[in-house]
Amino acid sequence: MRTRLANRSARLLLAAAAATALAATTAACGPEDNGAAAPAASASTDASADASDGKESGTGGTDSGAEGSGSEAGAGADKGGDKGGDKGAGGGGVGQSCGTNDLDLTLTPKSQAGGYYQVTAKAKSGITCYLDVNTPSVSFGSGPEGVASPVGQGGEDPIKLSGSAVAYTGISPKTTKGDAGVEFENVIVSVTDEDPNPAELALPEPAVVEKPIVTNWSTNPGETVPVIV
Repeated sequence: MRTRLANRSARLLLAAAAATALAATTAACGPEDNGAAAPAASASTDASADASDGKESGTGGTDSGAEGSGSEAGAGADKGGDKGGDKGAGGGGVGQSCGTNDLDLTLTPKSQAGGYYQVTAKAKSGITCYLDVNTPSVSFGSGPEGVASPVGQGGEDPIKLSGSAVAYTGISPKTTKGDAGVEFENVIVSVTDEDPNPAELALPEPAVVEKPIVTNWSTNPGETVPVIV
């Protein structure tokens, strides 16, 4: 009987010892295992976050580069446009047409061909312009009978006026014989019929006017002696 009890007691003690050892092992391993797992998960999360940040940073860099390229391209286009615009402005075309108010006009009486008036045109200081119309518009008074008819002498088209360059035209107030006609003290000269600023030039003395004539503009004064041919 005692032997059976002793054997039973020994088995209970072994079982208890095994249970205690198992509990100690579980307690010892659990926190360490959990602690090792937690940093691994954290490292994985951090790596994902870093990868995500790096991707976003890279995307931002790409956008920035695209924007920079667009700005540079736009700047280049503007520069090219400006250059082209400047070239176009300085390129083709004759230039500014002369208006009467761009010119200094002087009248000088001449004795040739029975007497006529030579008008000299010079651009005002700082102005460069072109006489695009060959023949000036000339009239004595406002009536149609005082309008000078062109005779087609001389003529250069266009004539550039700048600095000391000049152009000439010749005006004959009377091309008929006898004493008929109307006296005038001034003559009206403009570069075109529609010029809004005609010049009124005083004659050195009153002139009898009847069927007046006018030559074309020319840089050669010898071509502006008005005669009927």
